[in-house]
Amino acid sequence: MSKESKTHPFFSILFFNFFAFLHAHTALQTYIVQLHPHGTTRPLFSSKPRWHLSFLERSVSSEEHHSSRLLYSYSSAMEGFAAMLSESEMESLQKLPDVVAIRPDMRFHLQTTYSYKFLGLSPTRENAWYKSGFGRGVIIGLLDTGVWPESLSFNDQGMPPVPKKWRGICQEGQDFNSSNCNRKLIGARFFTKGHRIASTSASPENVQEYASPRDSHGHGTHTTSTAGGVSVPMASVLGLGSGVARGMAPGAHVAVYKVCWFSGCYSSDILAAMDVAIRDGVDVLSLSLGGFPLPLFADTIAIGSFRAMEHGISVVCAAGNNGPIQNSVANEAPWIATIGASTLDRRFPAFVQLDNGQFLYGESMYPGNRLSSTTKELEVVYVTGGDNGSEFCFRGSLPREKVLGKIVVCDRGVNGRTEKGLAVKESGGAAMILANTAINLQEDSVDVHVLPATSIGFNEAVRLKAYLNSTSKPHARIVYGGTVIGKSRAPAVAQFSARGPSYSNPSILKPDVIAPGVNIIAAWPQNLGPSSLPEDTRRTNFTVMSGTSMACPHVSGIAALIRSAHPNWTPAAVKSAIMTTADVTDHSGHPIMDGDKPAGVFAIGAGHVNPERALSPGLIYDIRPDDYITHLCTLRYTRSDIFTITQRNVSCNALLQMNRGFSLNYPSISIIFKHGTRSKMIKRHVTNVGSPNSIYSVEVTAPEGVKVRVRPQRLIFKHINQSLSYKVWFISRKKAGRGEADFAEGHLTWVHSQHGPYKVRSPISVTWK
Repeated sequence: MSKESKTHPFFSILFFNFFAFLHAHTALQTYIVQLHPHGTTRPLFSSKPRWHLSFLERSVSSEEHHSSRLLYSYSSAMEGFAAMLSESEMESLQKLPDVVAIRPDMRFHLQTTYSYKFLGLSPTRENAWYKSGFGRGVIIGLLDTGVWPESLSFNDQGMPPVPKKWRGICQEGQDFNSSNCNRKLIGARFFTKGHRIASTSASPENVQEYASPRDSHGHGTHTTSTAGGVSVPMASVLGLGSGVARGMAPGAHVAVYKVCWFSGCYSSDILAAMDVAIRDGVDVLSLSLGGFPLPLFADTIAIGSFRAMEHGISVVCAAGNNGPIQNSVANEAPWIATIGASTLDRRFPAFVQLDNGQFLYGESMYPGNRLSSTTKELEVVYVTGGDNGSEFCFRGSLPREKVLGKIVVCDRGVNGRTEKGLAVKESGGAAMILANTAINLQEDSVDVHVLPATSIGFNEAVRLKAYLNSTSKPHARIVYGGTVIGKSRAPAVAQFSARGPSYSNPSILKPDVIAPGVNIIAAWPQNLGPSSLPEDTRRTNFTVMSGTSMACPHVSGIAALIRSAHPNWTPAAVKSAIMTTADVTDHSGHPIMDGDKPAGVFAIGAGHVNPERALSPGLIYDIRPDDYITHLCTLRYTRSDIFTITQRNVSCNALLQMNRGFSLNYPSISIIFKHGTRSKMIKRHVTNVGSPNSIYSVEVTAPEGVKVRVRPQRLIFKHINQSLSYKVWFISRKKAGRGEADFAEGHLTWVHSQHGPYKVRSPISVTWK
């Protein structure tokens, strides 16, 4: 049919009606309405959805049916619903009895063949994998972009049957049916209502979005296989990084909740997925999502995860990628395990050899090991000047006559790293050097570029640009070095990993720990090229990604191993085991580095995960849900703020009277000296999960400017599961300043005196405000 054919009158009417509908609804927005779980009006209705609808009936003025405005009814992660409302309707709804809070929908953003070996997990010897049965019987739920079920990482050969407690479903949809689930991938659902309302523009033509749990972005497939993928032999990215791919808990079951789409992940959809996951029976919830720090009572993920924690579910979240800026850590709730990112000692060298004989170190996953390992010597150009962003290599910004057949230098920042390579290729460039700027320093996230390319650190970029300025016809070649393991210090903190102190709750040290998050190789969908670009026609079953998004599922999988070995432990006990056994030295025995300096507690929290030790921590710091509520009272949260988070009506005065001198039994210690205070006392209690008749002695490295006293200095346990308390006094030797906050750090460790394997370490941060 000709493109010029006339529009049928029916379609004109349909278009007109659709336009009128849109016009009438332009002022509508999605709001999450939180209700009192024991609301006075609840008994008047036969069901919760009926009760939820009644609020819309009383506040929505238009003539359409009120149910068309209701997006989700929540009952497990929160009591309430999500609905499309105008501002005036929202204001009238706010006045109705039983309405606790109304929040606009918010957008969140998404933030391997080797990492299990790097973490000391091996299938051939008696270690954490054997002790935990590889995570058997545990269900990990992942909120992400969905899953590519055909990936070999989700093969269920040898997997045990689906656990009897599982109540989830395999939701059918576009190119996805119930037979796509199996004994490994036991459940899949998708949540799109909030996204559909918020995203006024359709997804780009060259991006295929599936209205189903099927993954069209790759991120969800990558994180799911990192947490619980089975063994896949001969895995690689176009020949690089080859080996056996395995998730952290290869024996665990996975369930996927697709909440993220081309425009992001909306809080109404995230809450709906958490609501269902709690009822489905997951043991671990993994959210590689985050944004900027929010007060806990305004944070959907914090609220939903409080309910999950009450149901005994471990919630693990990404710390965010806004490092190295201070106070950038997201997902700060103390009942969440917040994970920063670290590096591996695996490199993909790709040197720049300048024609003056200098070599500049770089890294790349182009071209795999199947092509020539060296590019031809070519002229190098760096296109600057003008206001079209040519130094960043925006698409359309590079004049063909300047770049044709040359190596083009592109600065990092603004647009995507692989997109820059595509821009160079489209303009006729032969290769690319991606140059870090001052904000990225030496951070080396690699990519599977669409043309010969390498990424260089900031120091190398300075040298390269000095060379370009010193000669009229600069020339260079790129020399590829394949995959190199064990030749570099690691782990180190990833430059992008978000940092503490916590913005809304500095009395809790965040992030909790760091885990591998740089250049992680994991499963990848078959509809996408390894660079993620729609224009990339190459296909591979695995690709490389970096971010705290990749660190989070490592810890989710490790939490599954611990839960499999210790099924009766609470989420707080699981997190305590991960934190108190974390490493603060790298594999060479030196302090973990953050750039060119030793890493501080606001970068690494308790340290770098060590799964082998986490399975047998000796002592744990346990926390009950009620303790978190008392903690919220110490933050001076209002009664309604606390109710919003916990759905519990509490009197903070009465609680704090009953718990004088309360401090949350957290595995790390954060002390704040406000102006005028010189001493602080905290109390902790530890539970023996090691061996009976154990004696632990305390070792303290005091923060600079602080005297630390611990009583008692020995803990004598007669039997397993016995709990003992200790107190710590911190006396400041300097006055709290009136200007900028001042920091110091140290640590407190309980050491098993029979020279056993147990060292239970708590980091200490001290702030003078």
